Amino acid sequence: MSSSSSIGRFNVWDYVVFAAMLLVSAIIGIYYAFAGGGQKTSKDYLMGGRSMTALPVALSLTASFMSAVTVLGTPAEVYRFGAIFSIFAITYALVVLCSAEIFLPVFYRLGITSTYEYLELRFNKYLRLCGTVLFVVQTTLYTGIVIYAPALALNQVTGFDLWGAVVATGVVCTFYCTLGGLKAVVWTDVFQVGIMVAGFSSVIIRAVVFQEGIGHIVNDSYYGGRLNFWDFNPNPLQRHTFWTIVIGGTFTWTGIYGVNQSQVQRYIACKTRFHAKLSLYINLVGLWAILACAVLCGLALYSIYKDCDPWTAKQVSAPDQLMPYLVLDILRDFPGLPGLFVASAYSGTLSTVSSSINALAAVTVEDLIRPYFRSLSEKKLSWISMGMSLFYGGVCIAMAALASVMGALLQAALSIFGMVGGPLLGLFALGILCSFANGMGAFVGLVSGFAISLWVGIGAQIYPPLPARTIPLSLSTAGCNISSSSNFTSPTENPVTTLFYTQAKEYTRPVLADNWYSLSYLYFSTLGTLVTVAVGIVTSLLTGGLKQKTDCKFLLTKEDFLSNFSWSKSETPEKVEVLNWKPFTLASEGTDNPAFSHMEMEVSGNKDKVNGLHI
Repeated sequence: MSSSSSIGRFNVWDYVVFAAMLLVSAIIGIYYAFAGGGQKTSKDYLMGGRSMTALPVALSLTASFMSAVTVLGTPAEVYRFGAIFSIFAITYALVVLCSAEIFLPVFYRLGITSTYEYLELRFNKYLRLCGTVLFVVQTTLYTGIVIYAPALALNQVTGFDLWGAVVATGVVCTFYCTLGGLKAVVWTDVFQVGIMVAGFSSVIIRAVVFQEGIGHIVNDSYYGGRLNFWDFNPNPLQRHTFWTIVIGGTFTWTGIYGVNQSQVQRYIACKTRFHAKLSLYINLVGLWAILACAVLCGLALYSIYKDCDPWTAKQVSAPDQLMPYLVLDILRDFPGLPGLFVASAYSGTLSTVSSSINALAAVTVEDLIRPYFRSLSEKKLSWISMGMSLFYGGVCIAMAALASVMGALLQAALSIFGMVGGPLLGLFALGILCSFANGMGAFVGLVSGFAISLWVGIGAQIYPPLPARTIPLSLSTAGCNISSSSNFTSPTENPVTTLFYTQAKEYTRPVLADNWYSLSYLYFSTLGTLVTVAVGIVTSLLTGGLKQKTDCKFLLTKEDFLSNFSWSKSETPEKVEVLNWKPFTLASEGTDNPAFSHMEMEVSGNKDKVNGLHI
């Protein structure tokens, strides 16, 4: 039994709070299974009938973006490496801008359900198959880890039952995804993002009270070197600098927001293109809020344990167990609040897993079943979609079981998520931005980008970067009053449960290990994207790409961009906005895009009044 018994364990109220979160999620699924006559067609089931509005979709995007890896991993990251992680605020803004202005207009205009349909329309069916298979493999791998990693971290600190939690979250997730389809996924996400913010807030408020004011936390963080926001070192081998986070992070997350089915499926389910764009920009505010909470938690963690680091003192066996340890330490006198924090970590898990299950069902039905069984009716496809959700729910629970025996391969699988995302982003960028790119160029580019990404990514797993590259900040155990032989017993093979935790081993390292393989993990995706695009362009030009005629609806056009600035033709943009908004409610496909560019500045005032009536 771990020494966490000295700081408290879970009590009945904590389990009640956690169970209530699961129960509400399940009820939302049941409601959307029958609301409005149920799921009559596969379009209703997979796309919410393309009738979603901006606000719930925005909150849903935020929730699934923030998995339990964020709730547990980001504060530990800030604790160990400092607040430079908050530079991701700039990255998120760039990611949302790229997704909303480059990829969204094309996907929305085509009215597709699976993003990989685009690859067949633009190139050929073989590339569509490649994209689908890569997506299914990376998503099932990733989802198993997202279920298992937080369960392990919480189990080892709180005594929360490991497999009970894994199976309960997996089953509830599968239940509401299978019954309620995309609408259930979106509305449970809205509920879960509230739980995540509540969980974070309870920890921050209690920590501020515990440390007698936020001034103490900031002061401790400053003198402990944690407020290291600006590091402009251009070296691509250094793990986190301003440039690796802004450039590498933008490519990594655009691969998820711009072209990954899990995210794209929700914003193209909006009733108009205006709502789709608005959902992305509102979601940006959500991302900033959760990032701020996570960074604050990390600084509070440092302030409280600056003289006695629980990790070095063997109170916990991995950095991502620090947050649960802190929660039990400072909230032990408040029944139910530790349960609220665990519910917030699992809300991150549920939202990520539910969007993955729904997206896997969508690509399977649209890319692997519908094209080959054209005689199937919409009703049958709806039933098949439900069956696929059920099937992938089972697969994800099985992958969590596999993750439990994979040990140190956990981080490898998480890195593969980035390695696959880069080449796929390059493939879509080729199609949307280069009119002369052809099928041959796209295929050779994809294979080249994927090969380079795998080479550097797998090399980095075998030869982790030395501490000089990652620059962990100093941690102290000077104030600890425990014996060096703590009674914490770690499992013989303790899986690395956080995305950020690697340990350099002592062995002979080849020449490539300290330059090529030490590339910041954020650049894996960047490398894959750039190689795919560069090789794709060269191969297309060599194989007659300039002779082909490409339909402009598959490309990003000047009109897509200029439509954002329609208000600039007048000196009174507000009035033009209202005029532009008139046809907005009528356009079923949302082909208009009224004066969006300054709308995100007024998000708080127009969440419910998107038709311009408040002017």
